[in-house]
Amino acid sequence: MAKTGKIAAFALGEKNTAMVNLPAQFVTSSSASAKGQAYSNLVDYANNSEKTSDLNNASITDLIALKEQFNKRGYANRSTSVTETHPIFGEEKLNYDNHDISQLRKQLDEAQANGNNIHELAFSIRGDWLVENNLYDPETQVIDQNKLKHAEQEVAKTLINKGFNLSLGENEKDVVWFGVIHQDTDHLNMHLWFAKKTAETRPEMIKSEGPYKGQPIGVIPLAVIEQAKRQFRKQQMGSQELMRHEEVLREVGALKKEIVESAPENLLTAKYSQDIKNIYSALPQDMKGRWQVGNTTLNSRKGGRMAHANQLTNELLDTIFSKELKTEYSGFKSLTKQYDEINTKDKGVMHKGQRKWSENKDDELRKRLANQLYRHLGQIEDNSINDIDRQMTELLTHVKKRNRGIIDMKPEIASNPQEKNIPNQPLNKEPKPSLNKIDNQIPVRGSSFNKINRLWRQDIRAETNAERQFLRNQKKVEQEKIQEEYEDQLSRGM
Repeated sequence: MAKTGKIAAFALGEKNTAMVNLPAQFVTSSSASAKGQAYSNLVDYANNSEKTSDLNNASITDLIALKEQFNKRGYANRSTSVTETHPIFGEEKLNYDNHDISQLRKQLDEAQANGNNIHELAFSIRGDWLVENNLYDPETQVIDQNKLKHAEQEVAKTLINKGFNLSLGENEKDVVWFGVIHQDTDHLNMHLWFAKKTAETRPEMIKSEGPYKGQPIGVIPLAVIEQAKRQFRKQQMGSQELMRHEEVLREVGALKKEIVESAPENLLTAKYSQDIKNIYSALPQDMKGRWQVGNTTLNSRKGGRMAHANQLTNELLDTIFSKELKTEYSGFKSLTKQYDEINTKDKGVMHKGQRKWSENKDDELRKRLANQLYRHLGQIEDNSINDIDRQMTELLTHVKKRNRGIIDMKPEIASNPQEKNIPNQPLNKEPKPSLNKIDNQIPVRGSSFNKINRLWRQDIRAETNAERQFLRNQKKVEQEKIQEEYEDQLSRGM
């Protein structure tokens, strides 16, 4: 990021740069007071005579540190960075006048005198994203500042109410906050400052140990900052861009559903009988009823006693994803990578160690299939000693007779095997004695598989309904947002 010497002269044509950065900073009242700094120095309309000059062309590598901002009286509203006569805004007004600023300064002094931290977050928004979402006209260099301010008003609520163990204020009037839009760099920068006004006495909000023991908590969790980032981005996106995002997500969900429903008809066949038996053999029998992937990925070697079964299950999924479900899985992977590109465009290049959205979705799909398989293998009754090959053959025969039934995760398992080019042959018509003890380790009865069938079908129905409800809710939210934006435009005479 670099100063431009101009107002609203944002860089365009950038690649792989972040749409929104959210550096979070805070300063304690004790450290500021020790240096003779005042929170109220951040705003001062009386010192608003400085003009843009050649000095404004200096290159900078980051946003100025909060502790240095106090040394620049009126930093927030300096005329080299803003275009409005009254650029400061807050909870109730988009343009603070001189009286508002006077009251704001008093509240900031009160917060500092009562020993509270002052927090700052800054959005750095690239010009391309502003143009794409109709927030900036590069020819006229006009910015839709009101829309940006409205979005930051909502972000402030999120940070103040959810950024700490408790809401920062003990009531609605106990927090002072203000924001401003700066336009003097090649990215648009939005700043937000906030502080509690009355002295903090709640134990949940005070450091209990360490060098800052007894002082108010200052760090805002990264998860809350990410939530604020998503909230800001979504509020600013045009309806077309939002619809494009939703369409990709909808298609990903549809393919995921298809894969989940199609997996069993490809797993419960003669072709993969031995693989299923090997997985069952690898499952720790004393953990029966509690088999699950857990807080790890299916291909991780940190799965503890489940690691071997997880590995075998992952290998089996690799096989069907490369053969029977190749088309569906390839489409799923392609769409998730497409959403990776959307994320890169919106958020910028990923940091080292960050996982891509597509990687997380692939892990979720595999874990879901594995956990369902484990859960229903756990329903096999222990009082049957028949071999699994014969019992699975009986199951498939029973399914065909019972209205071309439904088994595991997909209707009509093996009822029309020609569609998948999988022969519907009994699993080992003449079972041969095996030295492998696995045949006797999997006691299975037809009634057991019927029970598995019902449970798995119920799971699928519940998950499908949940996905549909999610999409309905998303559509409703988007419709309400579009209506609100339309009404807002009418109220402003646009």
